[in-house]
Amino acid sequence: MPLRNRVTPYGEIVATPERGTMMGNRGILHDDRKQLVRTTQVRGWLCCVTSFKGIRRVIMKPHSYTELFFLDEATAFAAGHRPCFECRRGSALAFQAAWTRVLGGRSMAGEIDRVLDHERRVPRIGKKRTYEADARSLPDGTMVARDGSAWLVLGGRLLRWTPAGYAERTHLGDGLLEVLTPSSTTQVLRAGYSPGIHVSASAFTWTSTAPPTRPQEHRAAQ
Repeated sequence: MPLRNRVTPYGEIVATPERGTMMGNRGILHDDRKQLVRTTQVRGWLCCVTSFKGIRRVIMKPHSYTELFFLDEATAFAAGHRPCFECRRGSALAFQAAWTRVLGGRSMAGEIDRVLDHERRVPRIGKKRTYEADARSLPDGTMVARDGSAWLVLGGRLLRWTPAGYAERTHLGDGLLEVLTPSSTTQVLRAGYSPGIHVSASAFTWTSTAPPTRPQEHRAAQ
């Protein structure tokens, strides 16, 4: 049976046999039997690479942080995570710079985490916090909810998310959409930060086989 360690765009942690291309951290969520006993322990939700300095980890080792996995960076952002300043420093600095350009104020990691913690969940209930926005205002890399599924905004289209990859395409359309990606992260994407997107998206949006992801991070995640 697969472990419950895969994160959906809704921020839920589920069990699925498909593997992710990026790793995440919310603190220690599991017990000694590798069963989840909470969905978060810390305010800083990170998005990491799966390979870093040759370090090998035992998945869900007792008393160590729970290794979570995402299909791609766009999924991690929708769930409410941000780039890790240790294993993804270049991406984290780019995210921080874009945050400062559009949101101003202090953009230290702790402040970013405080804002994202408010935007991704309803306090005390833990339910995913969403908001409505005009479809045409949403930048590539944003995730939205429609017809019971999560969809990626990319190239003027919507691509349906699944644990294994993006499965179908539909028109973005006009009007209001329910947005899963936190508002501040959406503004960071609008300011020019380009999130890593799973290679399956290329079948629906590009004639080449290489989608616009960060090659060095994509290789590290294999």
